[in-house]
Amino acid sequence: MAKSSIDRSPFNPKPKEKIPDSNLILIDNYDSFTWNVYQYLVLEGASVTVYRNDEISLKDLVALNPTQLVLSPGPGHPDTDTGICCDVVKYFAGKIPILGVCMGEQCIYSVFGGKVEAAGEIIHGKTSLLVHNSQGVYQGLPQNIPVTRYHSLAGTHSSLPDSLEVTSWIASDSGHNKGVIMGIRHREFTIEGVQFHPESILTEEGSTMLANFLKLKGGTWKGNGDLQNLSRKESHEPSFSHVSVNRTDHHPIENYESRHKETESILERIFHYRRTVVEAQKLLPSQRLTDFQASYNLNLAPPQISFPERLKRSPYALSLMAEIKRASPSKGIISLNTCAPAQARKYALAGASVISVLTEPEWFKGSIEDLRAVRQSLEGMRNRPAVLRKDFIFDRYQILEARLAGSDSILLIVKMLESELLTDLYHYSTSLGMEPLVEVNTMEEMDAAIQLGAAVIGVNNRNLTSFDVDLDTTSRLMHKVPKGTIVCALSGITGPHDVKAYKDNGVDAILTGEALMRAPDTVAFIERLLGGSRDLNVVQKPPDLLVKICGTRTPDAAKIAIEAGADLIGIILVKGRKRCVSLDVGRAISQAVKETPKPQTSIGLLPTDQELLKASDYFDHSRSLLRRDDRALLVGVFLNQSLDYILKQQKEMNLDIIQLHGSEPLEWASLIPVPVIHRFGFSEPGSGRRGYHSLPLLDAASGGTGELLDLKSVQNALSCDDGLRVMLAGGLNPENIGSVFQQLGNHRSQIVGVDVSSGVEEDGKQSHEKIKRFVAAAKSIH
Repeated sequence: MAKSSIDRSPFNPKPKEKIPDSNLILIDNYDSFTWNVYQYLVLEGASVTVYRNDEISLKDLVALNPTQLVLSPGPGHPDTDTGICCDVVKYFAGKIPILGVCMGEQCIYSVFGGKVEAAGEIIHGKTSLLVHNSQGVYQGLPQNIPVTRYHSLAGTHSSLPDSLEVTSWIASDSGHNKGVIMGIRHREFTIEGVQFHPESILTEEGSTMLANFLKLKGGTWKGNGDLQNLSRKESHEPSFSHVSVNRTDHHPIENYESRHKETESILERIFHYRRTVVEAQKLLPSQRLTDFQASYNLNLAPPQISFPERLKRSPYALSLMAEIKRASPSKGIISLNTCAPAQARKYALAGASVISVLTEPEWFKGSIEDLRAVRQSLEGMRNRPAVLRKDFIFDRYQILEARLAGSDSILLIVKMLESELLTDLYHYSTSLGMEPLVEVNTMEEMDAAIQLGAAVIGVNNRNLTSFDVDLDTTSRLMHKVPKGTIVCALSGITGPHDVKAYKDNGVDAILTGEALMRAPDTVAFIERLLGGSRDLNVVQKPPDLLVKICGTRTPDAAKIAIEAGADLIGIILVKGRKRCVSLDVGRAISQAVKETPKPQTSIGLLPTDQELLKASDYFDHSRSLLRRDDRALLVGVFLNQSLDYILKQQKEMNLDIIQLHGSEPLEWASLIPVPVIHRFGFSEPGSGRRGYHSLPLLDAASGGTGELLDLKSVQNALSCDDGLRVMLAGGLNPENIGSVFQQLGNHRSQIVGVDVSSGVEEDGKQSHEKIKRFVAAAKSIH
C-alpha cells in the first residue's frame, strides 16, 4: 500500500492520562469532522466541551474560563460562515492557546488581516506531502509527511500579515519553494492554524500534532520551551533546501504537479495539466485517435444541430447558454452532487438555447461522460438546445472526442492558442459540422477571432490571468464585431441588472453557470434573469386523458366507442388469443374507425409562439401523435411476432398505431412507419427511454386479464423521472378509474392515457353501456 494511503486512525486506542485542569472548548463550524477532532483531543487527555458557532455567545464562552480553544473545520468562507469564531480569536488572542483547523485556520488568517481566496485547486479527501518548520504543533515530526486536505480556499502568500508566519506548506521537488499555505502561527501569541486535517485517518502524525498543541500554556510563546516561536524577523528560520520529495508513482496528475505547480498561474496550470492528461489518455486502447476516427467513420456520432442557428432561436430577448458547472478555480465547490443530465433537462425546458458542459475534471469537476449523458438526456426533444463542450481544447483529438460524445460545438480560447493552432482547430471543428465558440477577452483577441471568421464569439468578462470580473468587457468590444456575427457575454452574470446593458448594446446571448447551479428554482431564475414571465392567472388546463378501448371485435363496437369519445380503438392481432380478429374483420373495423367522426374533446391550450421556441420533453411531444381532433386512431396490438409480419399487417389494415405488447426490442419503434406504444411491466427497464416509442404502457400483466394494477408499483415506476408520461392498463373499469387516479396523488399528471379491455366486457363480450360509462369517467378526470 502506498505510504499516503495508510489508515492512521487509532485502533482500539487507550486514552492518555487526563491533563490536569484541562477545560478545552471546541467550536463546531457545522462540520462532520468536528467529531474526529473531539475524539483525537480526548484520546490525548483533554477535557473537551463542544459548542456550535451560533449556539453560544462570547460573553457565555468567556464565563466558561477555557484553558484552550480549537476552531473546527467547516463549509463556506471564514468571513461569513464561522459564527462566533472571529470574535473568539480577537478576544482570547494573547490569553490562551488557540488552534484553527481548515476553516478555523482561515478564520485566524482573516482576523489578523490576511486574505482567504480560491487556492487555484479543489482538494477533497486527497493527501499531499507537507514541509514544515519543526516548531509548535510540528515539533519533533519528520518532513514530507502525508496530510489530508479538504479545501478550495486558502490564505494567500501576498496578503500574509506581519503578525503571522507560515509554518507549513505543500512540498515541491526542490523543497524550498512554498506552495499552498498549510499552516500559520502568530509571532507572539500561542495561536496556530493548520489548513489540512490532522484528525483524518490518512494524515500521518495527526495525533502528535494535537498532543503538541495541548502542551501549550498561556497566551504567548514565551515560556513554552521547545515549542517556542522562532521568528523569521530574528533570522532563525531553518533552510529546507535539503528536503527531498520521493515520488514513486507516475500518475499524470502527480507528475504534472511536480513539474509545474510552483511557478505558473492558475490558467497555465490547468492548461498544462490538461495536456498531460490528454497525452496519457491518447495511449489507452479504445481511447486512441485511431479508435475515435474509426468510430466516427462508422457514423456513430449522434445527430447534431447548428450551434449558430440554435442561438438565433430563443423565447427571450437574449439567448441563454446555461452551464453545468460543479466547481471552478475562482469559486471552489459550487454544486458537487449535481446530476448533469437532470440539470440539462431543467435548462432545456426553461428555454435555454445552449447547454454548456464543463468537461475538465480536476478544477471544474466535470467529464466527457457528463457531456455524453447530457446529450442523451435531450434525445427526442422538440427544438432541443445545442450542446457545447467547454474545456481547455488544444488538440484535434479533443474535438473528435467531443463530436462522438454528442457535442454540437466546442470552446476555443484565443488566449491559450497560437494563431496557427487556433486556425487549424477552428477549421477542423467546422469540418465535423461544429461551429466553435471562440472566446476572447481583449481587443487583440477580438481581432484574432474576427480574422478567423468566427460566426460565434464569446467575450469572457473574467480575466483568465487574474480571474477578476469586469462586466463591461463585452460592451467595450462590441463596436469591433462584424454584422451578422453572434456575440455572447460570458462569466460573472448573476442577475437581471447584469443583463440590461447587454440588451442595450446588441449582445445576442449570455452564458451563466454558477448562479443557475445555485438557484433554488431554475425556471423562475431564468425568467427573472431574461425578462420572461409566467401568467399565474392563466390555468394551464391539460388535455383530456387519452382513452383506448382495446379488444374491439366488431365495427359497431368501434363506432360506439368513438361516438362516446374514445381516442384509440385497439384490435388484437395475436393468433390464438380469444380477442384476435381476422384480416377481413380488421379491415372492416379500420374502415369504421376512419369514417366515424369523433366528438369534440379538450386538447388543452395551444402553445404560444414564445413556448414553441423552447424545447419540450419527448413524451410531451410524442403523445400528441396519438391523438387526432377529427377521428379516432386504430391501434394494432402484437405480441412477440416478427417485424416483417407487423409491417405487413400495418399496411394490410392501414393501422394508425402499432402496440408492441411483448419483449420486442425498443429499436423496432424506429423501423415501424407509424407511432408505437410499447408495453412494460413496472420493474422492466426502458420505459422512459426517449426517441423510440411514443408512449410506454404500464400494465399489470400480459393484457386483457382484468388483474388490478399495483398502485405502489406505478408510483415507484414514475418517481425517478418527472418527465416520464405513460398510459395505464390493468384492471381498470368504469367504477374504479376515479379512485385509482385519486390514489396516485402527485403522479397522476404523469398518466396521460388509459387502456381498457376486460373492464368494459360482460360475459366475454364488449358492453356498449360499459364502454360509454368508462369513456365518460376517464374524460371527467382532471
